[in-house]
Amino acid sequence: MSILPDEAVFDDFKKQCLSTDNWANKYDKEGIQVWVETSTSQKKNPVHKIKCKMTMKDVSAATMYDVLHDSQYRKKWDPAMLDTFDIARLSTNADVGYYSWLCPKPIKNRDVVSLRSWKVTEEEYIIVNFSVKHPKYPSRSDLVRAISVLTGYFIKPIGPNSCTFIYLSQADPKGSLPKWVGNQASKVLAPRVMRSVHEAGQNYQQWKGQNSPAQKPWLYPEQNVLPMMDPGELSIQRADSLENVDESSKISTQECDDSS
Repeated sequence: MSILPDEAVFDDFKKQCLSTDNWANKYDKEGIQVWVETSTSQKKNPVHKIKCKMTMKDVSAATMYDVLHDSQYRKKWDPAMLDTFDIARLSTNADVGYYSWLCPKPIKNRDVVSLRSWKVTEEEYIIVNFSVKHPKYPSRSDLVRAISVLTGYFIKPIGPNSCTFIYLSQADPKGSLPKWVGNQASKVLAPRVMRSVHEAGQNYQQWKGQNSPAQKPWLYPEQNVLPMMDPGELSIQRADSLENVDESSKISTQECDDSS
């Protein structure tokens, strides 16, 4: 059985993005809405699920799709990013990549290796990703390997230069995070990220015009120079196979004194 997402995965992700059942609204300001899942399935699977929606009145769906794919541009606009790079192609609409990011102190920084796949129609753009094990990119001692159960974006045009932009994520950050982190995620961090993404969309055309404007391998697969990889070499990364330890929260005063 292939690890690559099939039509059912994209259909289910779209359904979750558009659903209003079992979602509790946590934020609704300045055109940004944030919900967290409240369904009974959360008791069976306690991994946090969050959904953000923004109506962008001045950026097209096609531009936002480009922004999400363009890893070189992400290095310009994503303030939380430590490192990001594409590892290999898996098919014409799937790849595997690496991303690491800064966390607020004293929480240890995180990273993730994920399989990303995308689907484009005249009506919408969908990108999904989930964590995988890659033989050459094991977890590192200086970072906590987080888990994306299923994360992605649903973008729908509402005009030639406007769109509905939805981000949905079911992810396990791993480690022993304090409770305030979960509260911050829905009320502070998620809206901040949505505003950053929107601003990135507003500025993309100008930046891209000066940085290989014709190079868009996510639209033109023949431009893709990444090595091909057999999807069979990857396996889904399960959360329970990684240590549930956040070392930064375990460091004693003595250890801090010793290292200073």
